[in-house]
Amino acid sequence: MRKLLIFMVAMMLLCSCGGVRHYTLEVVAEYPHDVTSYTQGLFFRDGQLYESTGQYGESTFRKVDLKTGEAIERINFDPKYFLEGSVMLNDKLYILTWRESTAFVYDADSLKYVQGWSYPREGWGITTDGQQLIASDGSSRLYFMDENFQELRHVTVRNDGRMVRWLNELEYIDGQVWANVYTTDEIVMINPEDGKVTGVIDCTGLLPRGLYTDRTDVLNGIAFDDKTGKIFLTGKYWPRMYEVRLVKVK
Repeated sequence: MRKLLIFMVAMMLLCSCGGVRHYTLEVVAEYPHDVTSYTQGLFFRDGQLYESTGQYGESTFRKVDLKTGEAIERINFDPKYFLEGSVMLNDKLYILTWRESTAFVYDADSLKYVQGWSYPREGWGITTDGQQLIASDGSSRLYFMDENFQELRHVTVRNDGRMVRWLNELEYIDGQVWANVYTTDEIVMINPEDGKVTGVIDCTGLLPRGLYTDRTDVLNGIAFDDKTGKIFLTGKYWPRMYEVRLVKVK
C-alpha cells in the first residue's frame, strides 16, 4: 500500500509540471561587455542596443555598440539615483529607479530629457508588448501600465501553482514575458494573460568561471532583436555578452 501511495504521489508531481518546458542554452556568439556596467535594463530598438546600469554613483543609460561593448552615447545620472530597467515605447524612453519613487521619460530618438514621473513602487525590470508597459518590482507580480505609468492590471507569476519571486529584468519575446529571477541562473518564460510560467531556462555556466573577478555579479539582462530574431544575455559587471539559442531538455 505504501509503495502504491509513493507511486501515486510521484505521478501527480510529474503531471503537475508537465506543462512547463525546460531549456538549456547554446552559445552562438560572444561579444565584449563593459565590466563597469551593473546591467539593469537591456533592449534593442531598430537594431540598436541600449542598456541602463545601476548602483548609486554609477547609474547610466547607454546607446551601445554591440561589437565593441562601448557606449556610443551615454547619460550619467545624479548619484542619488539607482537606475533599474529601461524600455522604449513609441517615441519615448522610460527608465525606472529602484527606491527613489521616480521614473524618467526621454525622447527615444534624441535621448533628450522630457520629464520625470512619480512611481508608486520599487522599480526593477520593465519591457513592452508594443501597446503597454510591463514592469516588475522584485515580487511575484507583473504590472501592466499605460504610458503615464497608470496601472491597468497585474498578474501574479506562478510556476506549477507556486509564486515565483524576485522577478527582475524583463523582455517581451514572441508573446511571452521573459524574466531574470534575481540571484539565480534561471530565466522564466511567462504567459502575460494569467502569469503562468510556461518555460524555465537554465543558464548555469553561461559565463565561464575563468572570467569571474571579485566584482562579477549575477545574470541579468535579456535583449531580443526583432530585426534578426536573435537573443542576447549578459550579467552585472560581466565582461561578455552572449548571443544564445534555446535547447529543449528532453
